[in-house]
Order: sequence, then structure tokens, then C-alpha cells
Amino acid sequence: MKKDLVNAIKLNTDVMFKNADIMLQTCNLNYILCGMPIWKHVYHMLHSCDQGYINPTIYSEPDFHVPYLNSLDIPSDKILSRKELSQYLSDIRKKIMNYLDSLDDDMLYDIPTGCKNNRLTLIISQFRHFYAHLGNINATTIIETNRWPRVIGTNGMCGKSSEGLWEE
Repeated sequence: MKKDLVNAIKLNTDVMFKNADIMLQTCNLNYILCGMPIWKHVYHMLHSCDQGYINPTIYSEPDFHVPYLNSLDIPSDKILSRKELSQYLSDIRKKIMNYLDSLDDDMLYDIPTGCKNNRLTLIISQFRHFYAHLGNINATTIIETNRWPRVIGTNGMCGKSSEGLWEE
């Protein structure tokens, strides 16, 4: 059972979640981007990853979810705190890393029940969506602070220091 590709996906997924954690610690959750507060952009990004990374057709909303909370087109009465978003990020990370632990390379070609795309396509689609939003959110932080939040790559995961929240 080969796991070279799955291990590469695991490494990049872990990096993605570490970058999201840094973003969440450095962003102004109340900053308004395209008519919606950043906390809603963060939740939209996390919710999409939670729903789409494994199988979007077999999914249960998180306990705190209310209708349209993940929509960037419809305002919400409910507001999520940094602590709630951080906990949700942690929960998604555990769920997805456990899922990746259950896969081997051949399983990346499989199409999950009810889906049109194989597992690899679902994963790559979430990388694209996640990083598009992470970049937008980090851009608002840069605009407000004139500082760059740290963004680590896989080299940052291979023994080199990636400490701190800001690029020096």
C-alpha cells in the first residue's frame, strides 16, 4: 500500500491549517470586506473545507451553525468569536488529518458516494478555495497593519523555524 502521494497531501494540508491558524490570530475579525465582516469570510472558508474536502454529499453541519452563516451574500445575526473559529479550525484539522490517515495512494482515484469527482480533485479544489480566501483575509491585515502575517511553506514544516506570527 503506497502512501507517498497521501503523505505529500498530508504535509500540505497541515501547512494549510498552520497558515490558517496564523491568519486567524492576526486578522481583524470585524474588518468589512465586500460588505461582510472578516469573521464571516473565515467561517465561509472553514465551512467549505469541512464540507468539501472529504465528501460534500455526506456532511453534518457543526452544532453552532445556523442557516446562511457560511454565506458571503447574506448577513447573519449570529457572530462567531475568534475562540469559536479557532476551535472549529482545530476540529476540522483533526477530522481531515484522520481521514488522510485512512487513505492510500490508490484511494485518491476513488469517487466518494454521491460525488462527481475523485478524492484527489475534492482535495485540490479545497486547497484552491481555502488559499484564495486566506489570501484575501491576509490582505486586509496587511492593509490595516502594514505588516505581513507569516505564511509558511513545506520548508517551514521540515525542521526550519517558522515561529512568530509576522514576517520579519
